[in-house]
Amino acid sequence: MTQTRLYFTAGKIEADRIFAALGAAFDDEGLPIAVLEVDEDRDIHEVSLYAGDDVDAVEARLRDVLAGLSLSKPIARETLPDIDWVARSLEGLKPVRAGRFFVHGAHDRRKRHSGEIAIEIEAGLAFGTGHHGTTAGCLEMLEQVVRREHPHNALDLGTGSAVLAIAAARLAHIPVLATDIDPLAVKVAAANARLNHVKGLVETVTAPGFHHPIFAARAPFDLIVANILARPLMRLAPQMAEHIALGGSIVLSGILERQRDAVIAAYVGQKFRHVRTLHREGWVTIHLKR
Repeated sequence: MTQTRLYFTAGKIEADRIFAALGAAFDDEGLPIAVLEVDEDRDIHEVSLYAGDDVDAVEARLRDVLAGLSLSKPIARETLPDIDWVARSLEGLKPVRAGRFFVHGAHDRRKRHSGEIAIEIEAGLAFGTGHHGTTAGCLEMLEQVVRREHPHNALDLGTGSAVLAIAAARLAHIPVLATDIDPLAVKVAAANARLNHVKGLVETVTAPGFHHPIFAARAPFDLIVANILARPLMRLAPQMAEHIALGGSIVLSGILERQRDAVIAAYVGQKFRHVRTLHREGWVTIHLKR
């Protein structure tokens, strides 16, 4: 048995509109829908809809949804074998060590070393398993900041798999608010918090930006970590300043080395001070203080 992926490209604004419309149109069938950023500089996003048996009918409905948005896109098809993609993604995937943290799948539980803080995150369920340079860089920087500053109230903005929220909770034994715009990511984040025995410390919420009332209720934070992308991080600089405590720290990642100076400038303009930049695999993690 096979599965067919129907996909096309769009700009971010269009992709977000399409994603919401497809979610409403195919909610009853529960067909998976995904948006992947292909090229940040050229604003290219790939929208995918995974069809079941009647691919032609699904594609016809997909075209109707696009027409309802006054859009017309060339739709491509990719035939996928019916396999367990989560299990396949784990094949050959090695655990990651970043500072004291040991991020692993269930298959590597026994590889933990004495003194390490083990975080179990299954690959393939959400972004941020620790294997990307941005997440590993965040973990390393997070350990340094927590050790020096002993924060009491933290925010993981754009939590993905919740690996950073879990790391902060496990390391500092503090409450952490973990938010994401994607409801699926939030569901996975909550499951990972339970798996790592920090359900009582990590609160997971679906929230875009800082508009959700949970932020006002929980602020000010003395530590914010955000592993997103450079452009949204720059746009969020004023709101970061509003929600961070005086003297608090922010740890930013998802930033290419060539984007570092622009991101720092956006935050210096909001009265943040650059403390340190960590370079890893062509990406940077930036520590700033308010």
